[in-house]
Amino acid sequence: MFVDIEGDYSGLDGLTQVIQSRRKQTLCSILDSFETLGNHAGPFWGWWDKEEYMEQDSTFADLLGWQWIEAYLPQDRWVQILAGLAMLTVLVWVVSWLTSSVLSRLVRRLLKVAGKDDWARALVKKRFVRNVGYAVPLLVVSSNLTLLPLAKTLLEVVERVALLGFLVFLIMAIVSLLGAWQEVYANSSKGRTKSIKGYVEVAKIAVWAIGIIVMISIILDQSPVLLLSGLGALSAVLLLVFKDTLLSLVASTQMSTNDMLRIGDWIEMKQAGADGFVIDIALHTVKVQNWDKTVTTIPTYKLFSESYRNWRQMFESGGRRIKRTLSIDASSVRFLTPAEVDSLSRFALLRDYLAEKKEDLERSNQELSRAGMDAVNYRRLTNLGTFRAYCTAYIKRHAEIHQDMIQMVRMMDPTTEGIPIEVYCFTNKTAWVDYERIQGDIFDHILAVLPEIGLRLFQSPTGRDLSLGLSLAAESHRPSLSGSAKDPL
Repeated sequence: MFVDIEGDYSGLDGLTQVIQSRRKQTLCSILDSFETLGNHAGPFWGWWDKEEYMEQDSTFADLLGWQWIEAYLPQDRWVQILAGLAMLTVLVWVVSWLTSSVLSRLVRRLLKVAGKDDWARALVKKRFVRNVGYAVPLLVVSSNLTLLPLAKTLLEVVERVALLGFLVFLIMAIVSLLGAWQEVYANSSKGRTKSIKGYVEVAKIAVWAIGIIVMISIILDQSPVLLLSGLGALSAVLLLVFKDTLLSLVASTQMSTNDMLRIGDWIEMKQAGADGFVIDIALHTVKVQNWDKTVTTIPTYKLFSESYRNWRQMFESGGRRIKRTLSIDASSVRFLTPAEVDSLSRFALLRDYLAEKKEDLERSNQELSRAGMDAVNYRRLTNLGTFRAYCTAYIKRHAEIHQDMIQMVRMMDPTTEGIPIEVYCFTNKTAWVDYERIQGDIFDHILAVLPEIGLRLFQSPTGRDLSLGLSLAAESHRPSLSGSAKDPL
């Protein structure tokens, strides 16, 4: 015979009832030691209801509605719980297998049939199917916790935890889907010039924000609308925390709307130390790969609020500017003699120019002669003017100079370093290597033709020039063989 506080029990049935009653009382006595803490902790310990646990008499068969199974299951509480866990585990495994294997294969095959192999690869890479495979079983768990013969408050706690897990993986799945969309778009023809990465990042932030609010509402058992209304008081703090995000969002929207910046644009922003091609446009930063292969990161809002140079229009126009000067030695500038004019007529590029100038000069000089003017007043050709005419004719006939864009060879203000002659034109190739080759070929020819027209390029004296001058001066002052000094004058 066994004695219990609720009565006397005898036999095997009495033994079983005593053991179950003692087990419940032992658990309750352990939790009673936390009663004071539970009164102060509030919701944390509120899920435990001792009275409800002691009075919980529902069995696994009652919860399923399968009364026939009672004959095959012991009536012990722990056996009923294990049976419920086993049923729930089987159900979760079946749903997980259907989601991760069957559904994923079906989605991949449908995408391949539709010709969207890039989407299939992107979804696998971003782990979309895996996140869905975790989310759906957790939803099944939260929806079928009634299979467990546990106290109602304890089931509510487990259900909330399962719902929180479901929401986390659901958010991760949505974020993965957005990431896959961004990757597919980036590999398309449009994505090579325009980036949607900033918008995708904003969408990810919004999804996480909404998800966190819903999760907090589940934990506190409050309506999400009530939490959203409380955010109004924190608007100033939120604006301060997300200042850079809001600025970058506005800047990204404006730049995309006005087509101010694209991936692949060559930009130059001296204040940020950036000079190269744009390789990435995100919500908060823009990455620029400089010519030395370093990468400069610029805040997105700075590209909207500060000035920078974009060379995209130059590439789209099909012409790249040449603007370079030659400094002519002023002492080499002079009038050309008739013999030199005839000699220069050998150049095909000068033939028409010289013939036209001869007629114009003869007509003008005849009028001056009839007016009794001295020959010093006659108009004559200069080697510098003839050189400019030669350069103009040369770039007009050059096969790699853009003939639909402005061309000129102009003389600028003389300086202490000679007379600058500027060549201004555009090549019809914009690639850097081709541009430098064309520019080098043009100036190689121009420099080589200078002596033919009687001009010299100005350059500062070098050490060799000074040594040569001192040697000549010393030679002029050296005594002759007769012993008499040579007069340098």
